[in-house]
Amino acid sequence: MKKSLFLCCIITWLGGITAPALYSQEEQELDVEQSAEVFLEEYSDDFQENFFEALKQKGIENYDKAVNLLLKCKQLDETNRVVDHELAKAYYEDKQFTVGEGYAITALDSEPDNPWYLETLVDILEKQGNNIDVVAARIPYDNPKLKENLALTYFKRGLYENALKVLEEVRKSPFSEDLTTKINDSVEKRKAKSTSFTVENSNAGAANPMQGYQLRIEGLIRTNSTTILLQVSEEALETYPSQPYFYYAQGYALNKAKKPREAIDVLEAGLDYLVNDIGLANKFYTELADAYTATYNTVKANMYLSKIKPGF
Repeated sequence: MKKSLFLCCIITWLGGITAPALYSQEEQELDVEQSAEVFLEEYSDDFQENFFEALKQKGIENYDKAVNLLLKCKQLDETNRVVDHELAKAYYEDKQFTVGEGYAITALDSEPDNPWYLETLVDILEKQGNNIDVVAARIPYDNPKLKENLALTYFKRGLYENALKVLEEVRKSPFSEDLTTKINDSVEKRKAKSTSFTVENSNAGAANPMQGYQLRIEGLIRTNSTTILLQVSEEALETYPSQPYFYYAQGYALNKAKKPREAIDVLEAGLDYLVNDIGLANKFYTELADAYTATYNTVKANMYLSKIKPGF
């Protein structure tokens, strides 16, 4: 594989990872490019071929093949923590959470301040109904940067109480003070929206059940209540299977739950019921672009992005 082609692939892979908030776009792009260059300089063609093919197989949900290829990379370089991280993600997608947890811990132990390694470990723990306390003794939990990243991860997931609890363990700094303010603001907004939504729903739901579903869904989207949104939108779809808004809501919830392939199926089915609603169409296209990006299908992602009409 030519170096320039592989570099583009690695940049695409690294750039597809969600960078933490508070990073500037310029910093993210520079970091991605530098990381890709370093990656290329250090490893053999054999390693690169196996690694790139593993990413490809993982992207098309051939997790067994991805794991085998990554294990070949481990044979070529046993200490490579990028490979450990990818193994953790592949096992996570294959629902082998216990095995994935071990690789995630190994990766994070080597780089405690790496936010992506931490997010993967949190994902795996959440799928098992656990939290970071379960593995605190196995990771450098006292690392200040790790705790900052953990608080930020919880904040982005709407787990405000968890985030505040972690921040209590962190030395005061501009970062901790800023994040604490943002969390408290989000908590107050959630309370206000929840109260307003309850009043609206009680008035409108009885008179118009379909509108009641929509109001409830809008409230759940505003408050980032993904788990409940998945249940309510599914119930709404079963009751009103020709209403495009409920397809959008289900697809949105699936994207938030990191199930992009399921989101694609629901959203593309919902497009069949969409007629003359540009605003809702834009929401569909945005979610489809995000879902295809998450599955490494940039062609489809760009196609849906091009359909979005500004001003609506």
